[in-house]
Amino acid sequence: MTRLRDSIDNIDAAVVHMLAERFKCTQQVGVLKAEHQLPPADPAREARQIARLRELAESAKLDPAFAEKLLNFIIAEVIRHHETIADGTR
Repeated sequence: MTRLRDSIDNIDAAVVHMLAERFKCTQQVGVLKAEHQLPPADPAREARQIARLRELAESAKLDPAFAEKLLNFIIAEVIRHHETIADGTR
């Protein structure tokens, strides 16, 4: 059990680092959106990303509904960041 828990801990650390890297990229997108007066949300892109992630989840044997919930949570946080950035540039 210890070996499995150590693996889980390592995976959790990797997930956190990957999310941090993802948010660094989305922060830059937020700056570009604010500079070009684009809306914080992009529903068409979000829909494409959700469909893509659901397919990836299926191929990875992960529940696609869970993957979609996770991505929706992340997207909501990204939009919140983009709104904050946009508010700071007004």
